[in-house]
Amino acid sequence: MMVPTVLDAKGTKILAKSLFKELRGNGYSANQILSLSTELIDLVTQDLRDASSQGELAKGDDQQLPA
Repeated sequence: MMVPTVLDAKGTKILAKSLFKELRGNGYSANQILSLSTELIDLVTQDLRDASSQGELAKGDDQQLPA
């Protein structure tokens, strides 16, 4: 499956609807899909926190260097 580099709002909505239909078609309940969605949000949130921490560490390292 190829994923476009930039996914606009319409593309995101289409992808979400397609994924939802695929999951429902494979027997997932609404509650299972909601649980999956929550887990995905948690993973993305953690990924953003990690990236932010790495950015903060890099910033802090730059500030420690003598001028």
